[in-house]
Amino acid sequence: MRTITLIQNLVGCLLTVAPILLQAQTAEQLKARYPGDVAVVLKSALHYKIVVKNGQPEIESKETQKILYLSDNAGAYMSRYGFSHSSFHELREYQAYTQTKADKKVKVTDFTTSSKTSGGVFYDDIKETKFDFPSITEGATGNLEISIAHKKPYLLSPYYFSRFIPVVNSELKITFPRTMGIKYVLKGIDTSFIKVSLEEKRDNYIYTFHVKDLPAELSYPDAPDNSWYSPHVVFYIDHYKNEQGETVNYLSNVNDLYKLNSSFIKDLSKEAGPDLRRIVDSLTGSLKLPEEKAKRIYSWVQEHIKYVAFEDGMEGFIPRDANFVCSRRFGDCKDMSSILTLMLNTAGVPAYHTWIGTRDLPYTYSETPLPIVDNHMICAVQLNGHFVFLDGTDADCTFGMPSQGIQDKEALISISPAEYKIVRVPVPSKEANYTTDSTFLELTNEGLKGSISRRLKGYPAMQTHSLVNYTNDRDREKYLKNKLSRGSNKFQLLNFTTGDAFNKNEAHLSASFSLQDYARKADDEWYLNLNLFKFYEHEEIDIPKRTMPIEFGYLFSSRFVTVLKIPEGYKVSYLPKGKSFHNKVWGFDISYEQKGNTIVLTQQFDNDHLILYKDQFEAWNEVLRHLFPLYKESISLSKK
Repeated sequence: MRTITLIQNLVGCLLTVAPILLQAQTAEQLKARYPGDVAVVLKSALHYKIVVKNGQPEIESKETQKILYLSDNAGAYMSRYGFSHSSFHELREYQAYTQTKADKKVKVTDFTTSSKTSGGVFYDDIKETKFDFPSITEGATGNLEISIAHKKPYLLSPYYFSRFIPVVNSELKITFPRTMGIKYVLKGIDTSFIKVSLEEKRDNYIYTFHVKDLPAELSYPDAPDNSWYSPHVVFYIDHYKNEQGETVNYLSNVNDLYKLNSSFIKDLSKEAGPDLRRIVDSLTGSLKLPEEKAKRIYSWVQEHIKYVAFEDGMEGFIPRDANFVCSRRFGDCKDMSSILTLMLNTAGVPAYHTWIGTRDLPYTYSETPLPIVDNHMICAVQLNGHFVFLDGTDADCTFGMPSQGIQDKEALISISPAEYKIVRVPVPSKEANYTTDSTFLELTNEGLKGSISRRLKGYPAMQTHSLVNYTNDRDREKYLKNKLSRGSNKFQLLNFTTGDAFNKNEAHLSASFSLQDYARKADDEWYLNLNLFKFYEHEEIDIPKRTMPIEFGYLFSSRFVTVLKIPEGYKVSYLPKGKSFHNKVWGFDISYEQKGNTIVLTQQFDNDHLILYKDQFEAWNEVLRHLFPLYKESISLSKK
């Protein structure tokens, strides 16, 4: 899919070249309106023109961009620009230039085009052309004009209005025949400011979507993909009339989308070749139950077929034949789906090619029946009346658990050339993803010494399995030291073991450590803060500044237990009370108790959300206001 991007995520468009005086006035006004910003999108415009030729829609677009620079030093890190194109979105014409404050036009002459790594798996052979705007000073504008021929109209990209710098004006126009039906959906947290109009002009309709004065869109590392919150327009051709006056459905519903998708798999071989059949027989010949066969085949593909993401033209959509994938032992997600499906069916296990969107995408098949809904391909297996989703690209995912990236997403399952099912992928419960961490402490004259036992299940175990088993010794030790660290930066990991290297769904880490200068002794009194972990510190949500959602990897339950052995001849002189607090979003349980000659601190945290939205932010902060004071509590021990 085509995108136009400004390196550093700064994108804009050009409509007209303003007079010098107006530019100067605008620069001063905008500097006052947007203090701290070194540039703004002065004007952005994209115009699609759709016609019907030879019985098919044809689309051309003209896009123009204009960035106004508000600082002399903006060029040091904002001159770099880039735009994308491909064989499906063919670049026809382009030019870029800087209009200086003195109204001198300085053309860009050095363009560099190279392959671009795609963020999806159904994208085509994307190329990126990069360049630098010359002579950037305060009051100058960077201008870009592009003309594109879109050879696959069903691959049109959404149009985004906001950027990471302020946007003064942004406009999308779509001109199409009166005999054509265009549908659109406004997406994003707030789309109320998008002005939409429809006008007639001769034999055409023209949709216009216009936005003014958008502030810079802030960036947060824990936010989901910007398609979840950034205001944008998704539009598509519903139907049209050909030259014979016949109405042709294009992408009017999921049936049309499935017809398109199923055309990509219609020529795949339904028969396993000798080599692939031999492998299937060796894996499943002694097994009776379909579930056992499915587990064995899934594990073999994960271990023996290397995932390599690559696309070139229609190869970005069409899976390769399973026998070919087997012979070369690598493939992309579509190839993984192809070999899993054929191997399972060969073993007598009902399996189906399945399209799905990862959690980067907020779209559903019913709302937007378009290729943008899915950017991934997996295999669905029907067992005991329900579907199990197998993602061959995730080498550490256990059978029965969906890969993290497809939780709660709609899957389009190809049952036959004429039949499909849409099934929502389940979200594993928080109990399926737990961490239990136990720390055993002793006070010595040299400081604290201790041991650790950490048990993980579900996604935490899968992540640990990957990092422990696929890294070198040095990186493994660095990872474990960081993962097991507690108390302070004086934590010293003395030794560790990693348990069963073959069990992906359960992991056990154990270690011993020392921790100097953490416990304090005054005369005959010991003081020790048992809160070795201070989770969620500095994670308050900035309200009302932040409006973007917060994304979590999975639901989870975590329990951290710290056990301190009371030294010989000492007694507990102060033990904090602990606290439990829960609201509609989340909560915690912290408790202290004395058990014989030990003190036990238990910290329990749960997460019941994959995404938190703005109306949940205050409840999140409320929990932290109750939690943080507890982290300051210390126990004290005195001599008997």
